Amino acid sequence: MALGVNELKQKTFFIYEGQPFVVLETFHLKMQQRRPTVQVKMRNLMNGKILERNFAQSDVFEEADVQRQGVKFLYAHRNQYWFSYENDPSKRFELSEDILGNAVKFLKPNTVLEAIIFEDKVITAELPIKMEFKIIEAPPSIRGDTAQGGVKQAKIETGAYINVPLFIDESDIIRVNTETGEYVERVEKGK
Repeated sequence: MALGVNELKQKTFFIYEGQPFVVLETFHLKMQQRRPTVQVKMRNLMNGKILERNFAQSDVFEEADVQRQGVKFLYAHRNQYWFSYENDPSKRFELSEDILGNAVKFLKPNTVLEAIIFEDKVITAELPIKMEFKIIEAPPSIRGDTAQGGVKQAKIETGAYINVPLFIDESDIIRVNTETGEYVERVEKGK
């Protein structure tokens, strides 16, 4: 299927210069006395490189024929992230940090993700948009300490640091938006 430039929305998969890409962001640029262009920030799904390109309104792209399948994250070892197919645990494969991007901060064993398959090869995996994590380190809140807008850095069980409200304590369970890396809500007060 052909895609016009205006159909290149976030998370759209398309072919550019013979390689599959996913759209990260698009901006419409209108300059005086020039034709409008669309600036596209995109990630190459084969090597993880991020490119920015300007496309004319007349440009047309081929939609990347991708399949989606449930996969389970098993473990990480030296920047290699190992997964298995959800319905066939004996089929294992590895994806690099370059391909996974920021998602590596939120990978925890047995998390089910959606693998993106292109030409019978898993090229990337997408996390659920919202996930729950246990806080393993949080500095204590000090009364009257709202100078930073009432947030502090806390460490979640995967080792990533995120900004959380001051009332969040160690061993609380929180929900995080994995696309933005932002705190959403406290799910459970720690004991």
